[in-house]
Amino acid sequence: MCRWLAYKGAPIPMSDLLITPQHNLIQQSLKANAPRTPTNGDGFGLGWYSNQPNPGLFRSIRPAWNDTNLIDLATHIESPLFMAHVRATSLATIQESNCHPFRFREWMFVHNGQIGEFEKLRRDLLLKVDPTYFNNIQGTTDSEIMFHLALTYGLEKDVPSAVRKMVEVVETTAKKDHGIDAAVWMTLGISDGHTLWGFRYGSDGRCPTLYISPSIEDLVMVNPDIDGRFGDNAVCLVSEPMGKFEEIWKEVPEQSMVVVRDNTIEVESFKPG
Repeated sequence: MCRWLAYKGAPIPMSDLLITPQHNLIQQSLKANAPRTPTNGDGFGLGWYSNQPNPGLFRSIRPAWNDTNLIDLATHIESPLFMAHVRATSLATIQESNCHPFRFREWMFVHNGQIGEFEKLRRDLLLKVDPTYFNNIQGTTDSEIMFHLALTYGLEKDVPSAVRKMVEVVETTAKKDHGIDAAVWMTLGISDGHTLWGFRYGSDGRCPTLYISPSIEDLVMVNPDIDGRFGDNAVCLVSEPMGKFEEIWKEVPEQSMVVVRDNTIEVESFKPG
């Protein structure tokens, strides 16, 4: 399993959340609380939106705790919406194209979890990706195929519907063609630069963890040095709580979706057919 973070709010240096707080994402790459994968050292990625039409990306196969370029970039780049990911690989090789976030035009995607017995499903799922998006696939991960399947099923028009269809297709392919009963475990972070979506789902109900910062006041507790600079409606999604007061983070319920747009935060049920 991996660890990721997504922020939407007033522009801040990315280091204010990635590096400064206690038990931040960089520290989680070395020692996360997850019992299965406490070390997430198989590469990392950083994606951010600015005044350009498409997001910027920086990805590396180096461990996040050992890359001074990451510290420099995160300290100097301010963004109103950014995502970061530290990777613990299951099957796919350690290479830059397998590091998250994945990008298509203005869209970014991060994933924690896996497709069960992916090596049996990979060819079948690849063939379902629409030719419009196929050549955008650069790596070999199940995560990247999930992203491109969601694009195939209409992510650019209706995110919840596309993600729901993607999960249904993966589960159906696993069950009917390969006899795999439970195939999907995931938390997803998705954005088009305006709206932020988070998903938490498991085929068997056992989902990877996902947390949300419940209020501006609580988010300030993560890094008190930037009180007043988050704006009025800032939100942070994380795989694992950070800061001195981990109890302030609100766990996103299993089989749920978070939608952060404009001045609203909605948590809804997410149950594929």
